[in-house]
Amino acid sequence: MILTAVKLPDQRVEAVRESLDELADLCSTAGGEITAEIIQAREHFHPGYVFGKGKLDEIKQLCNDYNAQLVIFDGELSPSQQEKLEKILDIAVIDRPALILDIFARHARTREAKTQVELAQLEYILPRLAGHWTHLERQESSIGTRGPGETQLETDRRMVDKKITELKKVLLKIDSSRNTQRKGRNNISNFCLVGYTNTGKSTLFNMLTGNKTLTANRLFATLDSTTRRVALEGKNEMLLSDTVGFIKKLPVDLAASFKSTLMEANTADLLVHVVDFSVSDIDEKIAVVNKILTEIGASDIRRIIVFNKIDLVDNPDLQRNMLLKYPGCCFISAKTGEGIDYLKNALNDICAELFVKLQVRIPKNDSKTIALVSSLIQIYTSYIENDDFIIEGKSLKIDIPKFERKGAAIKIIRD
Repeated sequence: MILTAVKLPDQRVEAVRESLDELADLCSTAGGEITAEIIQAREHFHPGYVFGKGKLDEIKQLCNDYNAQLVIFDGELSPSQQEKLEKILDIAVIDRPALILDIFARHARTREAKTQVELAQLEYILPRLAGHWTHLERQESSIGTRGPGETQLETDRRMVDKKITELKKVLLKIDSSRNTQRKGRNNISNFCLVGYTNTGKSTLFNMLTGNKTLTANRLFATLDSTTRRVALEGKNEMLLSDTVGFIKKLPVDLAASFKSTLMEANTADLLVHVVDFSVSDIDEKIAVVNKILTEIGASDIRRIIVFNKIDLVDNPDLQRNMLLKYPGCCFISAKTGEGIDYLKNALNDICAELFVKLQVRIPKNDSKTIALVSSLIQIYTSYIENDDFIIEGKSLKIDIPKFERKGAAIKIIRD
């Protein structure tokens, strides 16, 4: 059973309906089956139970009628609210963050993803220990395990805190490894696919790279960041990364835990924002992604909007409206290949704009600057002239100030 409470007139009926439909999809992805749905509109939420007494009685009756095993709330419940609802309904109650965590745990495959999910789960569980593990309130009595006046609950909290600290250290090492990998990509443009979950990012990634990343018509089919090199027209090439999908009401702890994966977007030269053209709330989902990109510090990165799944929509007026709202956007079907050539040309043009051919002149005894420039430039030729070391090649325009700050002399080479 899924349910929600909304404040009126703060939320549109359509938005509430779409949010519940998405919650139902999340439940299905987690292996559940919806038996009933309930919406209550209130001026103010009940501080303890969220819902009013009459509505709670109705929910409890429906749980009995349908023999429901779980109630899912479309939002975030405080630990005390969750505990009180379980007591009065006499059934397990979870919220949207807990459901998303469960899905992430099911789909995590790599060590990084599993570590991120475990960290988010522990941070979610920690404030809920007292409410759900009532048997832990007793004093420990096992020989050799009793602390000085310490309850089992306090011991468990200490153990969870310790585990959280360990997992954060593991993720810091992974972050460090990823940063090292990124430094090696500086002489090639880095494009990153971002977007709402289940928009077809992985299908597009496979289409552009020839990769065989898992694709499925389900939420959060991709949790791990995958990067592949893609050759474009001429000498242009790019690194393309596929990332975890975003979603409304994404748990803060979960987003924080997946920081290392999301950093692929934060360090990109271009964000390819993939949007499902077949959904009714296109603008809202774009806004959700933009909000999360702002939260991770990627709001200023150049982006192109790509409307996917056009094979599911026959509405020329909608395409014209989207072109007016989002100039420069592309329309494709990653499934059929329609519009892919146009997208590749657009990416090629952007790739060409990011780079410039140049000559860099550095004093030949300045080995540190020579090493820096050599790591950040696609070298065509290098030679010594008088007391200078000369490097000619192609560089990202944004790297030129780095060279100049080190005292290098820059000359742009015109074709």
